[in-house]
Amino acid sequence: MKAIQIVILAAIVTSAVAQNHPARGSDKDRLIGAWHLVAITGPDGRPVPAVPKGMLIYTRDGHMSVQLMYPKTEIALSNEYVQAGYEASFGSYDIEEAKHMVIHHVQGSVTRDLLVGKDLPRIYQFTASGHLIIRSARPDEHWSVTWEHY
Repeated sequence: MKAIQIVILAAIVTSAVAQNHPARGSDKDRLIGAWHLVAITGPDGRPVPAVPKGMLIYTRDGHMSVQLMYPKTEIALSNEYVQAGYEASFGSYDIEEAKHMVIHHVQGSVTRDLLVGKDLPRIYQFTASGHLIIRSARPDEHWSVTWEHY
């Protein structure tokens, strides 16, 4: 009897994991959920040695949020996306699966007026290992960010 209970419990857990992190299905289904940052390359295409802490969230109803906190050594870092070593924005998103593009519609950002109201097109790719790679669709931006589902 106990073996049957274990088999049933294992089937339930496996089903729950598959529903939360679908390996197949639409790209939107695969994007949904919370992701943590595992690697980042800078504008020069080289890996950033001190990887920031980061979280990316896509909700089923079309909302997104991204936050990155750079190490203290990078606290002075500021640019269009980063302010004093911190990057954060939120808003809604649309996905164009045929182009492998997700467009972030920024409604709020730590950089305020620099990004609020902008649409940021991003190219995405799912790897065989289950990672999500996002890079800018702008030809003058060469960074990329690699994410993994929590």
